[in-house]
Amino acid sequence: MSADSVEVLLQCSVTELTGRFVTQAQPIPQGLLEALEADPRQGAQGLARRLRSRQEKNRAEGQRLRHLLKFETELWEQGLLKVAGVDEAGMAPLAGPVVAAAAILPRGYRLRGLDDSKKILDPDKREALAEALKRDVVAWAVGQAEVEEIDRLNIYHAGLLAMRRAVEGLGLTPDYVLVDARTIPQCPSPQRGIIKGDSLSLSIAAASVLAKTTRDRLMAELDTRYPGYGLAAHKGYPTAQHVAAIQALGVLPIHRRSFGPVREALGLGQPSAPSPMQSDLFAATSEQVAKR
Repeated sequence: MSADSVEVLLQCSVTELTGRFVTQAQPIPQGLLEALEADPRQGAQGLARRLRSRQEKNRAEGQRLRHLLKFETELWEQGLLKVAGVDEAGMAPLAGPVVAAAAILPRGYRLRGLDDSKKILDPDKREALAEALKRDVVAWAVGQAEVEEIDRLNIYHAGLLAMRRAVEGLGLTPDYVLVDARTIPQCPSPQRGIIKGDSLSLSIAAASVLAKTTRDRLMAELDTRYPGYGLAAHKGYPTAQHVAAIQALGVLPIHRRSFGPVREALGLGQPSAPSPMQSDLFAATSEQVAKR
């Protein structure tokens, strides 16, 4: 935009400029910020500060997303374009299935605000991100392992089963699979497990959002079927409210009978030797519930 055009813009009121460049988020013409900063109007200088702050936030967000695409970019540059991220939700709850998701992002894809689902505290924001992903990704799918499978296989192997089902549900074979923290048995593609992958890989973060929102909706549906347990609020996690409801109202078909509080309510006592993973899951429960 020419200097003359900037001069024309400066003849507009600060309210008009705010509407165009803040509310409507129109591109900021070159030279406008400097002109606003030199404008004697306090409103113009305040608008300049707002716009510069937005530019800095956008720049920081772009850098964050580029960093989260490090693993994907390395694979894309090798010609492996169909890179699937895989993650699960619902390992620690006392009720409901464990749900996994797989997602293949377009090359270079960046979705503002996308992150590990545990870091996104606003449920509406998680849902909005999930809807954007479903619209934009090359392919996505969810898979789950039911309560009976969790009790038969144990939660760790049931989580892997849900992950495998998610990959198989994509409708195509990925060139490569990135998985949060582990590797998937019988995976049809080469894969890599990344510790804390949902915080380090955008594809895995996408899968974590899809898995989390899918499971949350399912638990809300189960809450209408089984009122009084608070499933829509705590999503099946072993909160004090949930444990008290089990003791007062009884064990439901959707409760995991291999998990300690459910076994106790049934008079079976604790398992003789809980797995290290199950112990870690229960130890982290309070923190997870607070975040989710």
